[in-house]
Amino acid sequence: MSGSKDSSLLVLSSAPHIKDGDRINKIMWTVVLALLPNTLYAVYIFGTNAALIIAVSIFAAVLSEYIFQVLMKRPVKIFDGSAVITGLLVAMNVPPQAPAWMVALGSAFAIIIVKQLFGGIGFNIFNPALAGRAFMMASWPVYMTTHWHRFPTGNIMAEKLTSKGVIPQEVIDIITQATPLTALKESSRLTLEYNITIDSLFDYLLSSNILESLFIGNIGGCIGETSALLILIGGIFLMWRRVITWHIPVSFIGTIAFVSYLYYYLIGSPYPEFVVLVHILSGGIFLGAFFMATDMVTSPVSARGMILFGMGCGLLTFTIRVLGGYPEGVSYAILLMNATVPLIDRFTKPEAFGVRKERL
Repeated sequence: MSGSKDSSLLVLSSAPHIKDGDRINKIMWTVVLALLPNTLYAVYIFGTNAALIIAVSIFAAVLSEYIFQVLMKRPVKIFDGSAVITGLLVAMNVPPQAPAWMVALGSAFAIIIVKQLFGGIGFNIFNPALAGRAFMMASWPVYMTTHWHRFPTGNIMAEKLTSKGVIPQEVIDIITQATPLTALKESSRLTLEYNITIDSLFDYLLSSNILESLFIGNIGGCIGETSALLILIGGIFLMWRRVITWHIPVSFIGTIAFVSYLYYYLIGSPYPEFVVLVHILSGGIFLGAFFMATDMVTSPVSARGMILFGMGCGLLTFTIRVLGGYPEGVSYAILLMNATVPLIDRFTKPEAFGVRKERL
């Protein structure tokens, strides 16, 4: 049938043969929509500077993509939403009082170095937003670890914190000047230095006020760490829209919960179940699990691979938090696991239908 008009429609390609009606722009703008409630709430909690950072980050990402595509004489595609979501996620990963110029450079690095120099969308091996965060952390660590929002009380933790007469005021001042993960990491030093019991310290640090603030969002941290509840709603929305699946978020968060409980139980820490809640509700676990670890380009293809990837992210995050010098580890854990994706895909590749394994 070489002369048939339909012969031009025959296309030979390798597996997997997957076709979906979704387009890149539809997927990207769906992710932006899922992040919108948390973004608006962050602006409400942290004020105009957070809004400025978000706007500058998105503008820098889109502008960087446009300039690079023009200079490289590539088709200009800045309205597909990919640059917007990168800029938004970069902003979600910085403190609310960070300087705008630093965030702009972080977005430009994410787009030009991590995304475009690797070939553009679909070819980058690392998550661009997280790589931008790592770049800012390495270049300006003071801005990335100290420029937190201060509530009217002067604290960056829950505003409801009050002394019960058990904890010295100087210890309360130290705790409330740090993020929850930092305060948790410094607990051993505080008990020795101020001669207080670990039970009384944890009773204060793991109070219902702090846990409630972590879940709802009235607490300090990076812009994207405002509300675990709103991020969870956005993640469920993405799963409902079939933009992501449950495999990575559940295995990521589940591993953090299991490992943290086991660790604090074995070392004899009081209330290990409440320490688990602090670990999974703070430090961007939900943001990383639902919005960054699930990036289609930098995560495994198969369900088994996704579960392994999520478990690796959770284990590395907890290891960095407990053994590392920095109390947070989500971004570095995901970036390290991004590098293992080709290997994971290789060993979790499903067998071809009708093919038998050769016996050695």
